[in-house]
Amino acid sequence: MSLGRVLPLWARSQLQPDYTIRIAPLRLEIAPGKIVKTTAFNGKVPGDLIRVREGQQVTLDVVNETDAPDIVHWHGLHIPSLQDGASEEGSPVSAPHGGAQRYTWAARPAGFRWYHSHTFAGHDLNRATYTGEFGFLMIDPASNPARYDQEIFLALHDWEGHAQGSAEGYQEVVYSRYTVNDRMLGFGDPIRVREGQRVLLHVLNASATLMHNLALPGHRFVVTALDGNPVPSPASVQTLRLGPAERVDAVVEMSQPGVWVLGETDPDMRRAGMGIVVEYANRSGAPRWKDPSQFDFQYEKFGSTAPTDPGEAEEVAIPLVFKPKFEGYGDFDHWTINGLSWPHTKQIQLREGTRYRLIFDNQSTDIHPVHLHRHTFELKTLNRRRTAGIFKDVVLLETGTKTEVVFTANNPGKTLFHCHQQDHMDSGFMMLFDYA
Repeated sequence: MSLGRVLPLWARSQLQPDYTIRIAPLRLEIAPGKIVKTTAFNGKVPGDLIRVREGQQVTLDVVNETDAPDIVHWHGLHIPSLQDGASEEGSPVSAPHGGAQRYTWAARPAGFRWYHSHTFAGHDLNRATYTGEFGFLMIDPASNPARYDQEIFLALHDWEGHAQGSAEGYQEVVYSRYTVNDRMLGFGDPIRVREGQRVLLHVLNASATLMHNLALPGHRFVVTALDGNPVPSPASVQTLRLGPAERVDAVVEMSQPGVWVLGETDPDMRRAGMGIVVEYANRSGAPRWKDPSQFDFQYEKFGSTAPTDPGEAEEVAIPLVFKPKFEGYGDFDHWTINGLSWPHTKQIQLREGTRYRLIFDNQSTDIHPVHLHRHTFELKTLNRRRTAGIFKDVVLLETGTKTEVVFTANNPGKTLFHCHQQDHMDSGFMMLFDYA
């Protein structure tokens, strides 16, 4: 399809893009007769798998065929601010009714990334990450020997969100339906396996606001990477726990022939669709579920005790305190960073090459999945529990705790930091770093 009719003049003479992403309305059938009206990329949920080599120069055109401005963020990449897909950093939005933007970047770092809408939603729960506007982005390393028999990409998403008053009086988003990829549990094709196979699962929590816990009865997950970054100590767990925007790579040994449910441990969410059937060859019958005996997913299980940096003396500490600000009954809370809400949060200046220790102080009763754009950070302390070697771009902050991460300022430009819960980000939980 030619994009000449929508691309600006400066782009028409360029080479054809490697990928084109059309943002357009979609009627998505998540179960027979169950239609969700949403927007999506290229008429599917998730959008096309973008798979490239590490270091490859990639050109992508984004065409907005909706009636509202939109923008696509390339989550987890170390790319320039103007290419990152965040208007707060200066990235241009795609205008409605055919507006287009061209992105060109080098694919780094290697690993499991993703792309998604990064626009403001507010009280409109049919915009931004509440929609089907997300897709997988896989950057293959230069050397990647396969140690698995199958590779499966799974995205968890929530649908039919509506605001509901909580016991504390503020609004929260609740959902009626859930899917893995584009289907509710029992209504899509199963994951078909054979006994003895090693299956690599790439799991993305594409929810706008909810954490999800997954289990596969009779099987264990060997976690090999978090947010696309290999962990120093792959470990076996019964359950996976993912906050919004987090990714987990895990290998499952197929050793229990039968028909099983890979699904959410919360029974209400599972009954409302959050799961997928795993079917062994030559097996049939109703899919089976059994609750896990423990919830054993903790970041530090996959870390190291060995130091990976020259020491705390060479780090510059940046304390960041997160608190809610009650806005009255029937409204979402506002959120503050060091006492201020976006767009009034203070911009913090970084110096290129300096190591920074971000001290996250969650003085609230919410769990926050906080995300740093254009950089990767290393987990250091989790409520005073020390760890090392775990590199991420999103970390879940437990209620009433402190978490410390370290990163090197090695990608000059405006850099957004925010909670990845859409309602929290829209309500002020956001700030910018910039380079001096």
